[in-house]
Amino acid sequence: MKKLAIIGASYLQLPIVQEAKEMGIETHCFAWADGAVCKDVADYFYPISILDKEEILEICQQIKIDGITTIASDAAVPTVCFIAGKMGLTGNAFEDAFVATDKYQMRKRFAEFSVSSPKFVIADEDYSIVGFRFPLIVKPTDRSGSRGVMKIENSADLQEAVERAQSESFTHHAIVEEYVSGSEVSVESISWKGKHYILTITDKVTTEEPYFVELEHHQPSLLSADIQQKIKIETLKALTSLNISYGASHSEFKITKDGEVFAIEVGARMGGDFIGSNLVKLSTGYDFVKGVIDVALGHFEEPTYSVKHSSGVYFLCKETEHLLPVIQHPERYKEIIESEITDTELHNIQCSADRSGYLIYQAEKRFIV
Repeated sequence: MKKLAIIGASYLQLPIVQEAKEMGIETHCFAWADGAVCKDVADYFYPISILDKEEILEICQQIKIDGITTIASDAAVPTVCFIAGKMGLTGNAFEDAFVATDKYQMRKRFAEFSVSSPKFVIADEDYSIVGFRFPLIVKPTDRSGSRGVMKIENSADLQEAVERAQSESFTHHAIVEEYVSGSEVSVESISWKGKHYILTITDKVTTEEPYFVELEHHQPSLLSADIQQKIKIETLKALTSLNISYGASHSEFKITKDGEVFAIEVGARMGGDFIGSNLVKLSTGYDFVKGVIDVALGHFEEPTYSVKHSSGVYFLCKETEHLLPVIQHPERYKEIIESEITDTELHNIQCSADRSGYLIYQAEKRFIV
């Protein structure tokens, strides 16, 4: 029986634990016990921080794992790559994993490879925004889920935004960028030996400024074929610049009203918010989670697509209160595949953790709630 180590054990990693078990693979899950919903599902659970890569490596060597992976967790990516490298398993280089989880280092790679991306500066002790055009976006260099992200219109608000972003950062670093106005998408991809396979493009709907938290994701994108081709070209350039050679990736872009495409960031892992774990399979028929497991175990089959549907997810919060009766009575809608209320109180949303529920749908065309 193959043995797979999975870094992270929250609800985000649950689909890969379940899929691996269905594939007859022995699962070894590493994470703090708090919030570790996978601990009762995985074959073996180890209450160790996902950042303690040396300790996890020692256990993985004792177990003699055949592969290691994660999904939807930027923080877990360096640990996955470190252990894969030390044990001669399939994975990206540890140095590149670090770049792919640090927005400042990522921006520098984008600039080196001429990937279209916003003007930026690291908010260190003597940084300057001379020559920058407002509005600006301030964000932690190493967080996801919109944590610590804020748009500012003038320099008077800059220090507060930087301090907020630094407080949310694991390393207490923030990056300042010129704000790009326009529609937002993500690109879901899988790579093998440096060749990238684009699975689908996801349209996003977010809250208004200043926090820009995702409220909806929909596949396939409704953007024009010309714009989608531009996005795909920039995606391939971005993945190559980061040397993402193996496994899933989640690339985020902004498209201006003039049709310019700007890379915002790329994750060397599957997208969260059910995008990779649920929506890709619902819209294309390709089992993305299985593909990620196969790559981790050193196997790859070129993606094939068996269906062509629309799929998506809506998130519940105070701003989307109109979703409440729909989520409470999903049986009234044939399109709804899954729904859940995770918090009976609806919150005004500043990051993805403030959301109180969701619904996932599959339909012949985009399901509008």
